[in-house]
Amino acid sequence: MELVCFTHLPWDFVYQRPQHLLSRFAKQYRVYYFEEPRDTEEDDHFAAGITKENIAVVKLFLAKKEGDRNARLTHLVHNAFKYLGIQDYICWYYTPMALQFTRTLTPRSVVYDCMDELSQFRFAPAELLSLEEELMEKADVVFTGGHRLYEAKKHRHPNIHPFPSSIDFDHFAQARSEQAAEVDDGQIGFPRLGFFGVVDERFDVDLLRNMAASRPDWHFVIIGPVVKIDPAILPQAENIHYLGQRSYDELPQYINSWDIALMPFAINESTEFISPTKTPEYLAAGKPVISTAIHDVVRPYGTEGLVHIADTAEEFIACAEKEMAKSDRSEWLTKVDSFLAGNSWDRTTDQMSAIISDAVTSKKMLANV
Repeated sequence: MELVCFTHLPWDFVYQRPQHLLSRFAKQYRVYYFEEPRDTEEDDHFAAGITKENIAVVKLFLAKKEGDRNARLTHLVHNAFKYLGIQDYICWYYTPMALQFTRTLTPRSVVYDCMDELSQFRFAPAELLSLEEELMEKADVVFTGGHRLYEAKKHRHPNIHPFPSSIDFDHFAQARSEQAAEVDDGQIGFPRLGFFGVVDERFDVDLLRNMAASRPDWHFVIIGPVVKIDPAILPQAENIHYLGQRSYDELPQYINSWDIALMPFAINESTEFISPTKTPEYLAAGKPVISTAIHDVVRPYGTEGLVHIADTAEEFIACAEKEMAKSDRSEWLTKVDSFLAGNSWDRTTDQMSAIISDAVTSKKMLANV
């Protein structure tokens, strides 16, 4: 059987939830990853390539010309299915926007993995909410990327399940080794307070600016692409270092040299429902974590005493000073490891797979009644 994913996130963008899950589902299914359509100066066409995880990434290209865009995309998707031999499949959606050109497909089952409240992100299309309502009606299974998002949507579907961010523990635990490889941050001084992830409207640029101004002797390392915001608004200072995007494989090497891991998220509508994957990743790396009061970070990580919760630059600095004064974190690390022990992308994939299998079986039984 095939699993066909329709997403708004390019496969080679930041390695996150879709990549973690689908690379594991590729052990059970032939996985096709249809990226968001993009414009081209050429005629309508698609291109497919295989990733190292054995995922077939399909790129849809649409010519800039008059005509019903969604009708052309529908035709393009059907051509891709025919060419790739996709016949017996499950549709897995990350964006309701893809419904506009996939309504005529006949999947065995429909899964909606709602990893974010996309309607609250910057530049969200006006029709997204109505399309999500339609997707909720079509879906046999709905997953949410966190508990806050689950609470907001649980009344909208009878088979909805929360699956917060998981962890590839062994990968990030490499950062605990004193033998981490050299990376291109050798000219950056210490102490280092770091962040990795997408820098967008969810990132509190004023918080970073104020921290850096208050402690010019500390160095703030920012790793990740800048999207949906003007890079000109990012604070510039000798102790702020923007390294751009780095590969998932390299991240433990960078985190190894950090003293503190930061989650300086703005508190606004775009962050109300997020469940940052980096929370357990930072912890697996063995680094003290300071975050703003994101709901799915406060509970459980804050209440369990694993992550410091702070609101202002002054509070962030106070927490960092407290952590950097410690000579022994062994008790905290034991607590972290115990908490993370039952959390893995492998386990999440297995649990999701069982739910999907039940949904497919139930749908088949109903069809035979």
